[in-house]
Amino acid sequence: MDLKEGKAAIQLARNSAEEFVSGKQVGRPDLPKVFSENRGVFVSLHIYPGKELRGCIGYPEPVFPLKKALEDCAVYACQDPRFPPVQKSELGKIIFEVSVLTKPEAIKCSPKDYPKNIKIGEDGLIIRKGFRSGLLLPQVAIEHNLSPKAFLDHTCMKAGLPPGTWMEKDCQTFKFQAEIFGEKSPRGEIERVKKS
Repeated sequence: MDLKEGKAAIQLARNSAEEFVSGKQVGRPDLPKVFSENRGVFVSLHIYPGKELRGCIGYPEPVFPLKKALEDCAVYACQDPRFPPVQKSELGKIIFEVSVLTKPEAIKCSPKDYPKNIKIGEDGLIIRKGFRSGLLLPQVAIEHNLSPKAFLDHTCMKAGLPPGTWMEKDCQTFKFQAEIFGEKSPRGEIERVKKS
């Protein structure tokens, strides 16, 4: 996606969230053609300044057109069950970040070689075992200075699994990439976010 498309994605996410939280019609930006394509996407909300997480929800798989996925995830991020619901008074203190994902692909090698096949800052991870599933976006490994092995372990923990579960035969491990766009300040300039 180019920066113009990234700006439209952020504007759509913010407008959807503000409409939901305030109950007032905000409108929608003109959307490029890519928004009709099915894409996986995450919307992250951060308190400004400092980037403390305020909500993050997404669709890992490309099951909906990008427009619908963004609208849904922006609303759901305002109700992330890990946090109290976002209030109208907070909207001017939150920066929006959108991660548009590639389709997740299984890492095709022996589990002991997974760390060698993960590029920190480029790859995000999904780990599934039984009914448990955990996902970490590519930027998480950078933000927390994680090695590939630690990134795998943290993704296990996100799924509610013990560290090292990724080594087990009945555990599935996938990687994906993301194009990330975000506001520099609330309702401010939008940029492509550097992952490393």
